[in-house]
Amino acid sequence: MSLVETNWLEENFDNVKIIDSSWHMPQTKRNGFEEYKEDHIPNAIFFDLDKNSKLDTDLPHMLTSIKLWQKIMSNMGIKNKDRIVIYDNSDVISSCRCWYNLIYFGHNPNLVHVLNGGFKKWKKEKKTTDRNKVVIETSEYSCQENINLVKNKKQIDENIYKNEFTVIDARSRERFEGKVAEPRKGLRSGSIENSFCLPYSELINEDRTFISKEKIKDKFNLLKVDYSKNLVFSCGSGVTASVLALAYSLINDKYLPCIYDGSWSEYGII
Repeated sequence: MSLVETNWLEENFDNVKIIDSSWHMPQTKRNGFEEYKEDHIPNAIFFDLDKNSKLDTDLPHMLTSIKLWQKIMSNMGIKNKDRIVIYDNSDVISSCRCWYNLIYFGHNPNLVHVLNGGFKKWKKEKKTTDRNKVVIETSEYSCQENINLVKNKKQIDENIYKNEFTVIDARSRERFEGKVAEPRKGLRSGSIENSFCLPYSELINEDRTFISKEKIKDKFNLLKVDYSKNLVFSCGSGVTASVLALAYSLINDKYLPCIYDGSWSEYGII
């Protein structure tokens, strides 16, 4: 139940914590927090993907420390037993990265959900929104890292020869094949040796809902990878990799998301 529908959220308003995790690519010149202040789902708490990532690195959206994540969650008033619904208003479905972070730091995966279709679908259905500031009562959140859910560059390099897991890249095929320049400066074009490409956009409908489970299965089956090995997802900066991870969790309910955190922002450095 990684995904929940808008009607389900509307019916369970009083039983969940709601997080707005909107993040936009820099070239869009949009600001998720400014948009949140103007309009959001009632009682939603804003999660700043940039500020809530590791800050003492040039790499974007890297996992922060367990101590800082505990502080972030506590300041947001999140409790360990909370059922959480995350949404976004982003073309890159940034809510999935927040979903991954929560699971990585030990929140029960069965209690963390992404709103299918996000804020766009919610508004299209004329469901209630407001711009009220949410009063947060801080909590005492505790974390437990699951280090098996993340890979670093050394592990990615070693796997090229060991072949212990399968890397699937969420970037466009043109970027994966090195046919176009990377949008981030200082990166070469191309992809990780022996990795596969499944653009996240192929799993998303025009209304930003996920395609059906049957179609998701078809997309993964076309890759012809060995599914007896663990899947590790990569992308440009770890955001859309999480979209693939969530999509795969819809067709394999035993799968826990595993991300190459540095992704091409690290691997592609010239």
